[in-house]
Amino acid sequence: MNILILGLGYSAGFFARAALARGWEVTGTVRSAERAAELSREGIRTLVFGGFAVSSALAKAVAEADAVLVSVQPAEDGDPALGPLRAALMAAPNLRWIGYLSTIGVYGDQGGEWIDEATPPAPTNARTRQRVAIEEAWLQLGRDSGKPVQIFRLSGIYGPGRNAIVKLREGKATRLIKPGQVFNRIHVDDIAGVLMASLAQPRQGAIYNVTDDEPGPPQDVITFAAELTGLEPPPEIPFEQAKLSPMAASFYGESKRVSNALVKRELGYAFRYPTYREALRALAEAGE
Repeated sequence: MNILILGLGYSAGFFARAALARGWEVTGTVRSAERAAELSREGIRTLVFGGFAVSSALAKAVAEADAVLVSVQPAEDGDPALGPLRAALMAAPNLRWIGYLSTIGVYGDQGGEWIDEATPPAPTNARTRQRVAIEEAWLQLGRDSGKPVQIFRLSGIYGPGRNAIVKLREGKATRLIKPGQVFNRIHVDDIAGVLMASLAQPRQGAIYNVTDDEPGPPQDVITFAAELTGLEPPPEIPFEQAKLSPMAASFYGESKRVSNALVKRELGYAFRYPTYREALRALAEAGE
């Protein structure tokens, strides 16, 4: 299998390492030469691509790819990879799977209700409205080319180096109390696992919620991490008294419970970390 990853960031990096462990060929793109050199030292062939000029090496990687994972952050005018690479992707002879990493933020605020992939997107800000438009642009490429495009809507991402234990140790954890506030999470290993499961059975136009089994209040995760490690939890702060950035305020303005039943049913995927408890225990045991 020859994998091309557009935007080799945190989540996509775990997928890349899982693919390498299977003996697959992996090429990724990043925005800076420094980051490319760093990843290349890990054994991941890495190219520099800023969303403008397409190098001959990148054009060759697209032409040879069996699968393409898109994990680039949106630019102001849309997806920075789709425009420059659309024609090459359409023409790629071996390409049989395209995956786009999106966000459950496209569903907006659902008042804490359960939702699934049949729930229409209801974006509440420019950022998530743009995500919906980019999702549709990738799905349109699939319809135009006949190549299977899958959308993966990720919930709150965490894993090694980015989790509640690390936040506690760095003094960056908070416990804001907003009654009724719940959301889901997803460990990076399970993101990689779902992508692998989809690669084995592509479905044109598929949309999957990639999320754990247990939506819950964010302060509960911090409390559990503190109990697990013996670290002191931060004080509880009523939401009304918190001074939040616009990004954080928009996050707390949305509450939903997201079902992962489709991933389990259609892809047959068994989550390695069904809730944050199993994941945080494993991270603590691993030295976090």
